Amino acid sequence: MAPKGKQQGGRSRRPPQGGGGGRRKSCYFCKDKIDEVDYKNYNQLRRYVSEKGKIRSRRITGACRRHQEQVAVAVKRAREMALLPYVSG
Repeated sequence: MAPKGKQQGGRSRRPPQGGGGGRRKSCYFCKDKIDEVDYKNYNQLRRYVSEKGKIRSRRITGACRRHQEQVAVAVKRAREMALLPYVSG
């Protein structure tokens, strides 16, 4: 039996992969000092919806947590009012 913490065969673990360390995107709404995201401004909301109709994540859009939650609600309201599609057709 091999001692604890050591792997058999003399192979060591690979170093962690990842290209992180990039600059974090700044929130568009915070930059422009927008307090509330309006569902009627569907041209602005299209930036936060993918081609397939999915709401893009914070990691991709760069929005802060507060504004990303407002974007999600605004997109859902805009879909309900038929300003944005649920799916691309």
